[in-house]
Amino acid sequence: MRHAATLFAAAFAVTLASCASTPAPTQGVNAEDPYLWLEEVEGDRALAWVHQQNDRSLPVLENDPRYGGLLNAALEVAQSRDRLATGQVRGGYLYNFWQDPDHVRGIWRRAPLDGYAANNPRWEIVLDIDALARAENANWVWQGADCDPSGVRCMVSLSNGGLDASTDREFDLTTRRFIEGGFVIPEAKSNFGWLDRDTLLVATAWGEGALTESGYPFILKAWRRGTPLSSATEILRGEPTDVSVGVATFEDESGDHIAIAVEGETFFETIYSLVTLEGPVRITLPRKSSIRDFYHDRLIVTLEEAWTIGGQTHPTGSLLALPLSHATLPDPRIEVIFTPNARQSIEEVQATRDGVLVAGFDNVRGRLQRFTFANGQWRGEQIQVPPTGVVHIAGASTSDARAFATFEDFLTPSTLYALNGIALRQVRSLPAQFDASPYVTEQFEAASADGARVPYFVVRRRDMPMNGQNPTLLYAYGGFQLSQVPSYNAYIGRLWLDQGGTYVLANIRGGGEFGPAWHDAGLLTNRQRIYDDFYAVERDLVARNITSPRRLGISGRSNGGLLMGVMLNQHPEMVHAAIIGSPLLDMLRYDQLLAGASWVGEYGSPSIPEQRAFLEQITPYQNLRARDDFPTVFIYTSTKDDRVHPGHARKYGARLDELGIPYLYYENTDGGHQANANLREAARRRTLEYMYLTQRLID
Repeated sequence: MRHAATLFAAAFAVTLASCASTPAPTQGVNAEDPYLWLEEVEGDRALAWVHQQNDRSLPVLENDPRYGGLLNAALEVAQSRDRLATGQVRGGYLYNFWQDPDHVRGIWRRAPLDGYAANNPRWEIVLDIDALARAENANWVWQGADCDPSGVRCMVSLSNGGLDASTDREFDLTTRRFIEGGFVIPEAKSNFGWLDRDTLLVATAWGEGALTESGYPFILKAWRRGTPLSSATEILRGEPTDVSVGVATFEDESGDHIAIAVEGETFFETIYSLVTLEGPVRITLPRKSSIRDFYHDRLIVTLEEAWTIGGQTHPTGSLLALPLSHATLPDPRIEVIFTPNARQSIEEVQATRDGVLVAGFDNVRGRLQRFTFANGQWRGEQIQVPPTGVVHIAGASTSDARAFATFEDFLTPSTLYALNGIALRQVRSLPAQFDASPYVTEQFEAASADGARVPYFVVRRRDMPMNGQNPTLLYAYGGFQLSQVPSYNAYIGRLWLDQGGTYVLANIRGGGEFGPAWHDAGLLTNRQRIYDDFYAVERDLVARNITSPRRLGISGRSNGGLLMGVMLNQHPEMVHAAIIGSPLLDMLRYDQLLAGASWVGEYGSPSIPEQRAFLEQITPYQNLRARDDFPTVFIYTSTKDDRVHPGHARKYGARLDELGIPYLYYENTDGGHQANANLREAARRRTLEYMYLTQRLID
């Protein structure tokens, strides 16, 4: 089932040949954009520019004699069969999606829970995506599955080459075949959920004028089996100015099934409505909240803002329960499950038959709790997990008391645990993909410009000299309340640590490491705090003699790509390398490109004068200037990215060329926003990144 919280949403200077583009006037925030033609995703001129960039840049990296060794290491990581098979618990099985060298596109499979919990999984292939793609001569990429209340029929989502848009087709788990004459939703950025086994609630591209300014549907309809999609009956209609409208479905431990319409007014503000026979009825919740699960006939909710109701104020970040019978009343009864402190956060919430599991952080270190409800009271218990990394709920269902969790940190491969109540039993630990014994992890804090304490992790050799000459990669994201956590990454281990590098992960504001308040502190025109945090970490690394600007590289993708662009304009003197992945860079037009309008709640609107004034100050593309201290950067994106428009990366590259600033550029023609069409492409992109870092920081 699709939960509401998840609906919405990479010592030598390289002299590069000049691109064949026409020089343009010096650009400024109010100048006419000379590179708008690069926004034509499949335009002949734009694609010719892309091919020229790839042909120019790739040999610089791929012809390095070290490239082959790095690529082999990356392929071993990408194609390793030693991965934990976590997934969804349903009907006595654990379902998961799996890729390996024999299944490059992947397989959807399942194993009985008893064998899985005993570390003896008996896997059955449910759907082979490689075979399906061959049979249908299609470039299918798995996007997930959502099953009906009986657990027999599922809607399987497949995308063309990794687009966010998918084609959704009904699949029978018994026959393991797509159902002839079953539900089929044509390619679109759709959202759907089962009302019952013969009724699908669908939000999709219903026709002209049925999409929001962000490119998502805003009309939800009920579609009965055996009727054409065009005959579906309207349930709820949002506004074109909304981000999207969709649906979330839940079942509690008694099997009660509910559907909730989800109207995303902005990326962070949502109206929830219970779908009833009489139509949708609004649920009494603040707009900044998330329905996480359904347990004991109660909606389990987290708050992203403080909520005062019934004379009581519930702080932001709280975990609450609303009895369903009260949920649509003006003054519903509220039950407090857990209230995190200022250095804690809630990341994941999933119910089992006997309790609610809550995974989160305490000072960016993993924490797992279980809450039960009896005699009108909620009671919480701590589940003992290792204190140094991150805990994920790896499989849970309200139909079963059993659940699974994983633990990992920078140097510890993922370990699978079976949970029964609060009893934790290790099932399997993955073999190491690199030798972690030479390395140690430390956590430090840097003081930002306003005095905020910004934590960051350093993974380094135990015997590393503190002489400021250590090649160091600093990664951060800083947005959308997405926490950056101490997880095991064999690419970093094999392609960076083992090559003599040091890795740093910064927990800057904009993320969710300390709950919603840590995110909100960097929203809209307060966003400079995020950049000040990152600069503070850069300076702290130098002050501690961990590294120096000559040996420091930075990396970020998507919103993190925006972060890289801003930092390169504000403090290029701090770094010698920067990886800008799938980035937002034109912040004066971002809201007009693909899903950009959905992010106005995060960045602000270029059409609102006060917010535009701030965006004009930070937009990386328009503020690029020729500087002697600007490093050679590596930019990557994907032609099929239908979330962050590839025009951002293209125009930025063209502007760098105009200014005579050396850069490397790679655009993968497949792969969507993740820029990974398959395992081999994933390995190639990471090899390009670490080859670039090796050339810039280790040489």
